[in-house]
Amino acid sequence: MSPARTARALAREAITREILDSARARLSTDGAAALSLRAVARDVEMVSSAVYRYFPSRDALLTALLIESYDELGTAAEAADAGVADRSDVTGRWLATFRAVRTWCVGHPGEFGLLYGTPVPGYAAPRDTVDPATRVVRVLIRIVGDAYAAGARPRVIPSAGSTPGVVSPPDTIAPALDFVARHGLMTGTEPSDPELPETVRRAVMAWTELFGVISFELFGHQVGSIADPEAWLDEVALRLAADLGIRA
Repeated sequence: MSPARTARALAREAITREILDSARARLSTDGAAALSLRAVARDVEMVSSAVYRYFPSRDALLTALLIESYDELGTAAEAADAGVADRSDVTGRWLATFRAVRTWCVGHPGEFGLLYGTPVPGYAAPRDTVDPATRVVRVLIRIVGDAYAAGARPRVIPSAGSTPGVVSPPDTIAPALDFVARHGLMTGTEPSDPELPETVRRAVMAWTELFGVISFELFGHQVGSIADPEAWLDEVALRLAADLGIRA
């Protein structure tokens, strides 16, 4: 690559970064639905037609923001899990991951609103957002898989109308079971393992409850009910772990 091309590439990278930073700031002040390339162009002191050379549409900008934010959140979760030196301490890994996810979300409320808030009218996220969006749940299921390999099993709650003591059918979570198998998230297990579906079911429940608790905090729904949101998340995380058969 020639020096001139290198300089152009660096300049483009710097301007792209400036546009993304401005757009992320706009997420906090205006919300994802109100994000516009024209407003971002004003922030970075460019004409709107110039911004279109970097992001051809608002949807392209939203997609870039989604991927970047999901990747940052996933990196935080993965680093938290990896930071627990004793890999057999699944409770410590579980808590560390929950805490890291909350810390990132509380520190990035605008991005959280884009990822987990009200869908942006007229925007449909493309397939290339799926892998970044599943990084957190992959961390959680790997931890659950290690606990499962060590003997942890959830207490079975039968589905409505089923015979007491009978495990709920796996049909409702068939896509999740397929996802776990395709990504090798629970090594050492067999798809035919009769206890596996209930464990994956509880792991998916824990994933959705994690973001539900954070959503309630960031959107003000804990006011008047929860005195300490940080401590509350720990309490929820430990109870979800116990639900999976993971004991402190």
